Amino acid sequence: MKRKTFLRSTAAVASVAAVVALSACGGGDGTDAGDGGGGGGDTISIGFSQVGAESGWRAANTKSIQDTLTEENGFKLSFSDAQQKQENQIQAIRSYIAQGQDVIAFSPVVETGWDAVLQEAQAAGIPVILTDRAVDTEDDSLYESFIGSDFVLEGERAGNWVAENFDGESMKLVELQGTTGSAPAIDRKEGFAAAIDGTDIELIDSQTGDFTRAGGKQVMEGFLNSHNDIDIVFAHNDDMGLGAIEAIEAAGLTPGEDVKIVTIDAVKDGMQALADGKINYIVECNPMLGEDLAEIAKKVVAGEEVEKRIVVEDAEFDQQQAAEALPDRLY
Repeated sequence: MKRKTFLRSTAAVASVAAVVALSACGGGDGTDAGDGGGGGGDTISIGFSQVGAESGWRAANTKSIQDTLTEENGFKLSFSDAQQKQENQIQAIRSYIAQGQDVIAFSPVVETGWDAVLQEAQAAGIPVILTDRAVDTEDDSLYESFIGSDFVLEGERAGNWVAENFDGESMKLVELQGTTGSAPAIDRKEGFAAAIDGTDIELIDSQTGDFTRAGGKQVMEGFLNSHNDIDIVFAHNDDMGLGAIEAIEAAGLTPGEDVKIVTIDAVKDGMQALADGKINYIVECNPMLGEDLAEIAKKVVAGEEVEKRIVVEDAEFDQQQAAEALPDRLY
C-alpha cells in the first residue's frame, strides 16, 4: 500500500471543532490540550483514549503507555479514560481531531460503530493506531496499524489445556465472558470453543462479567446457585477469575481443586493465585504495548510504511512456571 503523507486539513478540523466545542460546554472529556499540530519541533503530539481501568491488566497497559510516551522520548501525550463507554471514546477522538493531534491512538471499547469518527480523523489527515483491540470495519484504510495479541489464539491455548487435561472425564464447564461486543470477549470465546469442540467437556453456562473482579464474583455466585456440578471455570481475564475464586471459597469449595480455573492475562495477582494453586493455568496477554505504539507513531508521522497487524508475543504458565516468573514480573 502506498504511504500517504499526513498533512493537516484545516477545513476538516474546523468542521468537527464546532461539534466538539458544543460538547465541551458540558464539561469536556478529561483530555489535555495537544500541540495543535506538533508545534513543538520534533515532538509528536498523540491523543490516546483508553477503555477504562477495569482490571489489573488495563492498569499495566496504561502505565506502559504513559511511561513510554513522554516528553523525554519525544512525545506530548493527551490521555483520556473512556470508563468503558464508547460514546466517551468517540467524544475524546473528536476532541483530539479538533486539537490537531499528530496521531490518535485508542483501545476500542467494542468492535463496531467506529467508521464515522475514523472517517473524520482520516479527512483531517490524522493517522489512527489501534492498540490491544481491533475494530470491525470494511475499510481498513481508516487506521494505520493494529498492535495487540491474537485473542483467538489465546482462547485456543486455554481450551487446548482444558482439553488435554480433562477430555474423557465428562467435565462441566462455565464461562465468564468479557465485555459484550469487545474483541477479546468475542475472539477468546471463539478460540476456546473450537479447542474443546468434540471433547467430553460440556459448556453448561456462559455470562459476561465485564472483565471486572466484582463482575466475575457476582456471575460465579449465580452459576453456583444454578448448578451443583461445576468442574471448570474459563474466565476471559484474570480479574474475573479472581472474583470467581472469592465466590467459590464463599460457597465452601476449594478453587483449583474442587473447581478448576483457567484464565487469560497473567497479571501479578493472577500469577500469585496460580502459584498458590487457586488458578490452574493462565495464558498470557501482554499489556506492555507502549514501546510498539511509540515506534509506530514515529513511523507514521515520518510517512514510513508500517505493518498493518503487529501481534504481541504471549506466554503460558502452569503453577511452577508462575512461581518462577513472579519475582521478576513487571505487571
